[in-house]
Amino acid sequence: MENETVAIIGPQHSVMAHVISHIANELQVPLLSFAATDPTLNSLQFPYFVRTTQSDGFQMAAVADIVGYYEWRDVIAIYIDDDHGRNGVSALGDKLAEKRCKISYKAPMSPKLSSVEITRTLVKVNSMDSRVFILHISATWGLEVLINAAREMNMMRREYVWIATDWLSTVLDTESSLTSAAMDSIQGVLTLRMHIPDSEPKKKLFSRWNNILTASNYTENSRFGLNTYGMYAYDTVWLLAHSLDEFLNQGGNISFSNDTSLTEFQGGRLQFDAMSIFDGGNKLRDIISRVNTTGVAGKLEFTSEGDLVHPAYEVINVIGTGIRTIGYWSNSSGLSVNFSDPDKHNANSKQQLYGVIWPGQTTQKPRGWAFSNNNGRQLRVGVPNRINYPEFVSQIQNSDNSYGGFCIDVFNAAKEELPYAVQYKFVPYGDGHKNPVTSDLLHMITTGALDAVVGDITITTNRTKMVDFTQPFIESGLVVVAPVWKLNSSAWAFLRPFTPMMWCATGVYFLLVGAVLWILERRTNDEFRGPPRRQFVTIIWFSFSTLFFSHKERIASTLGRFVLIIWLFVVLILNSSYTASMTSILTVERLSSPVKGIESLVTSSEPIGFQRGSFSENYLTDELNIHKSRLVPLNSIAEYEKALRDGPSKGGVAAVVDERAYMELFLSTRCEFGIVGQEFTKMGWGFAFPRDSPLAIDMSTAILTLSENGVLQRLHDKWLTRSACSSEGTKQGVDRLQLQSFWDSSYSVAPFVFLLSFFISSR
Repeated sequence: MENETVAIIGPQHSVMAHVISHIANELQVPLLSFAATDPTLNSLQFPYFVRTTQSDGFQMAAVADIVGYYEWRDVIAIYIDDDHGRNGVSALGDKLAEKRCKISYKAPMSPKLSSVEITRTLVKVNSMDSRVFILHISATWGLEVLINAAREMNMMRREYVWIATDWLSTVLDTESSLTSAAMDSIQGVLTLRMHIPDSEPKKKLFSRWNNILTASNYTENSRFGLNTYGMYAYDTVWLLAHSLDEFLNQGGNISFSNDTSLTEFQGGRLQFDAMSIFDGGNKLRDIISRVNTTGVAGKLEFTSEGDLVHPAYEVINVIGTGIRTIGYWSNSSGLSVNFSDPDKHNANSKQQLYGVIWPGQTTQKPRGWAFSNNNGRQLRVGVPNRINYPEFVSQIQNSDNSYGGFCIDVFNAAKEELPYAVQYKFVPYGDGHKNPVTSDLLHMITTGALDAVVGDITITTNRTKMVDFTQPFIESGLVVVAPVWKLNSSAWAFLRPFTPMMWCATGVYFLLVGAVLWILERRTNDEFRGPPRRQFVTIIWFSFSTLFFSHKERIASTLGRFVLIIWLFVVLILNSSYTASMTSILTVERLSSPVKGIESLVTSSEPIGFQRGSFSENYLTDELNIHKSRLVPLNSIAEYEKALRDGPSKGGVAAVVDERAYMELFLSTRCEFGIVGQEFTKMGWGFAFPRDSPLAIDMSTAILTLSENGVLQRLHDKWLTRSACSSEGTKQGVDRLQLQSFWDSSYSVAPFVFLLSFFISSR
């Protein structure tokens, strides 16, 4: 590079490629790199940089697809803290995010790595929850990391997953003399290798390579193989030679000019002042970018972004003394067990890989995580030690650590749906004399005192900031419960179906229709003629007799018949509506309460009861702006009942605000109370776990399975179904008709009818 350079091949490391790319830009010299895989090296930033191998952006997409295929959600990235490592892991994070996965922890290691730092890093990552490790490191130190993990840290056993980028396949392809101890240390590791299809040029190159090694007297153990980067290097040389030949055939000249900006850097070891600009650099670069041929490593053609077309990788499993290809990845078809032509792929093909032998010589897919600092102990699952509603959570008598109830049964059933075993023990929280504060119980998860909380835990916004909840296993919202009483049927119950306005309008229409028919019939119909008194009686009689379709007067005119038909249809609707409404009034019990719902409760000034330790207090004060002086904490069901019976006048409460699930149990045997108004919040109960806990997601999936197969409903029916009263706390019954139901109306109407009859007869 000291004098006149038309192109540069190399370097073998991405870090150095960043430096040389700046020089290549200044000298307008194409830089062809067969080993710089850093995804940030691109033709936009470095116009003269040409990558003749695959970018790590595609390799990280393949790793992300593998993680997504096995349904792992968190991984730990171990990498060298340089441009190549950082940028590769950054690309991995972006690709994982597309799969709804993430890097839970990044473990950078110094480029000047030592065994001490390797051990320190492995100790750190082994204390994390994730058991999926992505090793993006140089071949120089990669094997030592894996060997150290196996021998010293015991991290090559069951439940551990190691995915190495293509550095490991490069080592395995190159090193033919790996010791059996080294191979034993990497059993079950997955790695990637750039896919190079078999071809005649590839076979010839390998044959020539072996002949060279034989001629050089290399023994079988000292030989080094030809890896994928070697084949890309071979193609790079031929690519440059072909491009230079095309450059000269097109009349290009090899000429140089001085760079005035470098003259000030005279002297020095790099001798910048001696460097010259290649005048034909732009043209040569364009010729290289338009190349379309096939080399030993496959198709040599570049996309508009400067990457080789059709990137593909082999997914390799280290087994025994060798390796086994379990599938392929390409950016066109994803994961598959057979490599397909990228130009003929099926975009909707199902992702698939062959079986893997994982670390620990197991074929069972690792779950990918473990509880940090668990050390084999049982999980500590907190349960609220309540003094009421044992149907949800209660300690079984004559036992130290056995609990029952709806919530406990749901948890146990969900645990059985998990694809792995979970050992746990219940830890009660509360003194047993009053209900514990749920937020305090959840806070114990954040401090590490508990690994989970199971019980009647309502999912609220504030609580989700502390812990992660599972899918709700029961719906519950706040309701208002107040004393209710039955409205007995009165003597005037027959007037209830219609409002007073409706009664008046109906009577007016009866008279109006009678008058209209009288006008239409009086000239031609003798039945509508006579003295005024007779005509008036006829109008009244005819109009109201249509109510029962018992009118005897004949309608002669066509227009009159048309009016009558329409009116009879209206009467039919009125009759049906009245009958239906009256039936409802007489058969369905009607309840009344001074409290109509949460709105009337908020606007009043009467005391309101709530369950101590629940979120109801915060909701009433923060969301509904009810003053704390109005709120009365209640501890037990007996206190609920006494406070509602006493009412505000005797030191009780006007109503109790609590969750529907509790109140339905409370009302199942107390029919003098009921739910008034509508449920005014929509929430659910879930189990709580530490933030970002994979167990929370797996338990959510298990709860959904219980819901779909009917187990959740059967558990609900077992513990919570009560039939004494309805969900509104009322008895089911029929309002039977009695003599009193008609006595008052008969007593009032009879004298009126008698006087009217006497008046008419006296005339």
